Amino acid sequence: PPPTRPAPATLASAPLPAARRRPVGAVDLTGGPAAPAGPPAQPRPAGFPPPRAPFAGGERPAAHAPPRPRFAPGPETPAESTVRLRPVPARRPGRTVAALACLVLGLGLTGGAAAGAWIAARPEAPPVADRWTEAGKLWHSVPVDALFPRTLKGSGAGPGRADRNWTRIAVAPDGPCADALDPLLTRVLRPVGCARVVRATYREATASSVTTVGMVFTDGDRTGMAALRDRFAGEGLDRRADLMPRALPAPGTAAASFGDPQRASWRVSVLTDAPVVVYAVSGFADGRAVAEPQPAAEAMAPGRATAPAQAGLGHEAKGVADRIERALRKAVNAPPREPRA
Repeated sequence: PPPTRPAPATLASAPLPAARRRPVGAVDLTGGPAAPAGPPAQPRPAGFPPPRAPFAGGERPAAHAPPRPRFAPGPETPAESTVRLRPVPARRPGRTVAALACLVLGLGLTGGAAAGAWIAARPEAPPVADRWTEAGKLWHSVPVDALFPRTLKGSGAGPGRADRNWTRIAVAPDGPCADALDPLLTRVLRPVGCARVVRATYREATASSVTTVGMVFTDGDRTGMAALRDRFAGEGLDRRADLMPRALPAPGTAAASFGDPQRASWRVSVLTDAPVVVYAVSGFADGRAVAEPQPAAEAMAPGRATAPAQAGLGHEAKGVADRIERALRKAVNAPPREPRA
C-alpha cells in the first residue's frame, strides 16, 4: 500500500514566516506602535524549507530587483562648525557689592581730600579782634592805590544826582597829625590817640574843584571810637569851622594854590568798624578864597544860596569821602597779604 502522507496544513494552522512576524515588544521603525505579542511559535512541519532571513528594510525585494549594496556608515559630519568656548565664571554677588563699596569709598576719600586741599589753600578772613588790629596798620601794609584809587567814579554823587568823576593828582607821605590837622582838632582826637595820617588830593573831571581826603589812624579801641563818634554827633564837632581839616596843595597841578583860605566845604566821619577817622575838604580849583565855608551836610541842603552850595562843593567833599571809606573797608576785609621779603 502507498505510504501514508500527513494531512496538509491549513492556512489557519500554518505558522507565519518569520519575516512577517514581529518579536514581542519590538518597535515599528515606521513610527507606528509596537506589534502586540502573538501566540508562541509552532514547530515547522517536515517538508517545508526553512524561511529566509528578513531584510533590514522589513520588506522582501522583488525577484528581479538586484540586491541593495550595503555601505559602512561614515564619520558623522556636524551640521555647523563651532569653536571651543571659554568657561564663564559663575556670578558672585558678594564680589559685586564689595567692588561697589570700594568705588563709593574711593570717590568719597578723593572728594574729601580735594575739598580739604581747597579749604586749606583758601585764605580765611582774620577774626574780628585781629581785623581791628590789622585795620590800624593798613597805612603801611597796603599799596597806596588800595587806599587812594587813581580814579573815583561817583554815579549820581553831584547836585541833582549828576555823575561825578575824580582823578588823583597828589599823594602825601604818611606823617604825624600835627602836619595835617588843625591843633584844635588834634586835641579833640587825643582820647583815642593819633598814630598816623595819610592824605591825597583829587581833581574833578571838569577841573573846576579839588578835594583833599585823608585818613587818621588812631590807637583807640572799639569803645573809644564809639565814644568819639557820639561826641562828634552830640556836640556838633563835625560842623565847627575851627575843626576843619587842612588842605593838601600840589604844585604844578590844579591844586597848586589849594590852601587853608581856599577851603569851602568839609566832612569828618568817625568810624566804629576800624580805628580810623576819614575826612575830606573841598575848594575851588582857581584858587579863590572862601569867606564862609560850610559843612557838607549844610551845603547839600536844598535852597542854599552860598558859594559852596551853588558850586556843589558839599557834594564833592561827601562823594570823595564816601568812596575812600569804601576802599578802606575793602582793604580791611581783604585776605591777608604775604609778608614782604
